[in-house]
Amino acid sequence: MKKNVIIIGAAGRDFHNFNTYYRGNEDYNVVAFTAAQIPDIDGRKYPAVLAGDLYPEGIPIYDEADLVKLIADHKVDDCVFSYSDVTYNKVMSISAIVNAAGANFVLLGPGDTMVKSTKPVIAVGAVRTGCGKSQTSRKVIEYLMAKGLKVVAIRHPMPYGDLAEQKVQRFATVEDLAKHKCTVEEMEEYEPHVVRGNVIYAGVDYEAIVRAAEQDPDGCDVILWDGGNNDFPFYKPDLNMTVVDPHRPGHELSYYPGEVTLRMADVAVINKMDTADSESIQKVRENIAKVNPNAVVVDAASPIAVDDPSVIKGKKVLVVEDGPTLTHGEMKLGAGTVAAKKFGAAELVDPRPYTVGKLAETFEIYPNIGVLLPAMGYSDQQLQDLEATINSTDCEAVVIGTPIDLNRIVKINKPNTRVYYDLQEIGQPDLEGVLNDFVKEHKLA
Repeated sequence: MKKNVIIIGAAGRDFHNFNTYYRGNEDYNVVAFTAAQIPDIDGRKYPAVLAGDLYPEGIPIYDEADLVKLIADHKVDDCVFSYSDVTYNKVMSISAIVNAAGANFVLLGPGDTMVKSTKPVIAVGAVRTGCGKSQTSRKVIEYLMAKGLKVVAIRHPMPYGDLAEQKVQRFATVEDLAKHKCTVEEMEEYEPHVVRGNVIYAGVDYEAIVRAAEQDPDGCDVILWDGGNNDFPFYKPDLNMTVVDPHRPGHELSYYPGEVTLRMADVAVINKMDTADSESIQKVRENIAKVNPNAVVVDAASPIAVDDPSVIKGKKVLVVEDGPTLTHGEMKLGAGTVAAKKFGAAELVDPRPYTVGKLAETFEIYPNIGVLLPAMGYSDQQLQDLEATINSTDCEAVVIGTPIDLNRIVKINKPNTRVYYDLQEIGQPDLEGVLNDFVKEHKLA
């Protein structure tokens, strides 16, 4: 008899697990997905055009809060946990809910979910959201492009719109961001790639995506897996890098699946060493050695630059940071905060008295964000609320710490300046040396 299955997710790993393990598998009947972490992604369907012949009506997506009722109503055998950047306590709490309701709690691993590419693959992941994975990906791409190689990036999924339309997405220009109706979170990840001149793919069906990337019209020598949250790669990597964060020492061994990514890594990058204390750096270093003593460890910093420091100096400033870094990433500071302190802000203004709509709800869900404003923009309404909150906040200037040009998508009515940050390796070994070996091994030069 078929086993009835619920996939517990957040519009990313859940769809990939279905596509690679359950789609077309007649031993299972996936009765539902559940959704968490990202606002307003439940109430949809995983469409039949993506779900395959076994699911002519598609598969409904419910709020995770309905899990116990769904298990009972559908006589569910297996619940497959399929999202990331969560504490072990949270994972096992959900397992207790599932087991108490009578179902098995399942975690799928790399062997059943990784897709093999015909091109060499470099994977860049992280143990938490906000470690600096994206800037590490950009640095890897810059080194490879300098060698004359065509690098195509593929980003961990963020399919929050029409899933059928988002099956395979290609971004080569800033205009493509509007074409595909990207959220702020998507733009934060895609825009830095396209402005540097490399193509990036994303979407829903990652087997179809990698086949398109391998045949990209601009050419493809290397696939760069730009992993999101702290998930392990969707593709079998030939070189696997993981970024760790000394601002959150110990998290590399206490979050799922961050520890998985660290244990799998060929290279561990300790980022943000310029702004972390020595005790925290040492703890992270010891934890890497404990679980992955064979990893090459690269020390790195994230130096900060801004367009106009005079906008910050002596001013009461509102700091806008990358949304997921502050929400489920649980960071207490980001690039904007570092820049505000470095360039002499008189005060960080608390945005909470001025938040409206969806942003006010975000602070209710994540009350520990503090005096920073997350750049939430998963919908037009959230963008409107973000603009209204920024413009009503009683501050003298705005420090934009997100990786995108926020002025392009909202109108800010007060002086503002944008923060930039890139990865800077410290000493040896460094990424260039690692990549030189990779290029030689795969005969790419």
